[in-house]
Amino acid sequence: MAGRSTTELEHFPNVVSMFFIRAEENGEAPFLWRKAEGEWRSISWREAAEQVCQLADALKRLGLNPGDRVVLVSENRPEWCIADLAIMAAGCITVPTYTTNTENDHVHILEDSRARAAIVSTQKLATTVARAAYRSSHCSTIIGIEPMKLGQSGGIAYHDWTSLLGAETPDVEATAAAADFKREDLACVIYTSGTGGAPRGVMQHHGALLHNCEGCYSVIAEDFGLDDEVFLSFLPLSHAYEHTAGQFFPISCGAQIYYSEGLDKLASNIVDTRPTIMVVVPRLFEVLRQRLLKQMEKQGKFPQFMFRRALEIGEKDYEGEKKIKDRPMDILLDMILRPKIKQRFGGRLKAMVAGGAPLNPEIGVFFHSLGLTLLQGYGQTESGPVISCNRPKTGLKMDTVGPPLKNTDVRIAEDGEILIRGELVMQGYWRNEAETKRTIKDGWLHTGDIGHIDEAGRIAITDRKKDLIVNDKGDNVAPQRVEGMLTLEPEILQAMVVGDKRPHLVGLLVPDPDWTREWAAENGVPNDDVALRDNGDYQRALNAAVDRVNKDLATVEKVRRTILADEPFTIENDQMTPSMKIRRHILKDIYGERLDALYKR
Repeated sequence: MAGRSTTELEHFPNVVSMFFIRAEENGEAPFLWRKAEGEWRSISWREAAEQVCQLADALKRLGLNPGDRVVLVSENRPEWCIADLAIMAAGCITVPTYTTNTENDHVHILEDSRARAAIVSTQKLATTVARAAYRSSHCSTIIGIEPMKLGQSGGIAYHDWTSLLGAETPDVEATAAAADFKREDLACVIYTSGTGGAPRGVMQHHGALLHNCEGCYSVIAEDFGLDDEVFLSFLPLSHAYEHTAGQFFPISCGAQIYYSEGLDKLASNIVDTRPTIMVVVPRLFEVLRQRLLKQMEKQGKFPQFMFRRALEIGEKDYEGEKKIKDRPMDILLDMILRPKIKQRFGGRLKAMVAGGAPLNPEIGVFFHSLGLTLLQGYGQTESGPVISCNRPKTGLKMDTVGPPLKNTDVRIAEDGEILIRGELVMQGYWRNEAETKRTIKDGWLHTGDIGHIDEAGRIAITDRKKDLIVNDKGDNVAPQRVEGMLTLEPEILQAMVVGDKRPHLVGLLVPDPDWTREWAAENGVPNDDVALRDNGDYQRALNAAVDRVNKDLATVEKVRRTILADEPFTIENDQMTPSMKIRRHILKDIYGERLDALYKR
């Protein structure tokens, strides 16, 4: 890949053609890796191309037509990539969904997308998806990547992945030639939570994905140099960030992709696979920073001294204040400390690109000081998803998200909202014209984020116009949906949930006064708010209501802990608007410290 022009990607008509061209170029070279029986085993580019063709042909034989939607439910593994490409090669549209989705979540996506088929990896996942398929109006086919039993068909046709792939000898050239889709043709529909409640389907076309690949390609090629790149995939591929940056971007580079065994084995997987580029979320590096600091506390005085000096000089370097007198120590750190840190990340890492959630600037400076390049990117599903990324050549400024990708127009509206225009902008929300018109006006995507552009052309985000919660792993959660479900329970009158940049949601509850009065009478205790706060049985009754709601929520939506409000939210105490919406900033000012304390228990 060394020396390839950064403009060459512009000529690809669609992502399927891009894949087949790269497969022809790389032939028997390893492409997709998984660990099995203690060993890393690869699928070559040629083998992957053949499997894509076989599955695409099988989908057509099963009666799927161009434009039909196919839901894909799987953990990260080689079959995810093969299935995604095969769906598109058959002319169909991929609908990725999270493995953590509830049955109701799957029902909504199956019904809203009107998907005719679902590809599922395991028996456990298939059980939930099958129940949702029985309740849906259009899904009549399930393909199991692993062998599985689904009992009676119930009108659902089940097919085994292995038998479908082995049915016909693939004609790679014919399948590649048939992939005549245009850049404006729809590639996938990715569901993302909106502030209105139910997830909305974002229509990403081939051109949006290719635009992102071209822009990311340019960043790496121009700032670091492209060679034989190796990626380690561990963020969910159902998330737009990993889908584009962790799958299609590596394909555009002709790179190898290793699939992690999971977060619990990520550290050893990094050492094994020695990635050159990693697509990450900020939360991972917050955890790694804490681990490094705790480990350093156990070291002797000299290692601790070297570590402190690394952080001091690194901060000076970041601020542009490093002096000549710092150079001898900097050289010593390059010889002794920084190589050891780099080896923990495989030893050949060029850059880690953080996205999906805001990065604390202190984290970026910390790893910069230790000799690791951590770039913060910015985007949203509606933009392919990458909009911008920090670049060394424009100066790393950790409180910005860098300059826009090439061929991306950015302007700031009068109210400070960041607006985006270019091929990366989605075609709209699936079957939701009203929301599409609200979000895209005159070709400009209204991001819902507030910010400005600095003197170097870098985007700085200062606030979020929308209420959407983005947790520390980059998952989007619509608080109104969770709050609405909580207040449907008889025990709960009002609720607010928080969890921005946090590992999970916590909640503020106002108990229903009628239910409270009845509960107090039944349990023979005074109906006294102050006394009830310390009553364990009362607290357990309220927690039971939260637990009932949690059963119908996705993992990222579950409310882990709660506190009780001092009084109901009203217009009079300024905690509600005249239109009966809660004033989040007021409530956070009042209860912020108590809500933060829930994360320390």
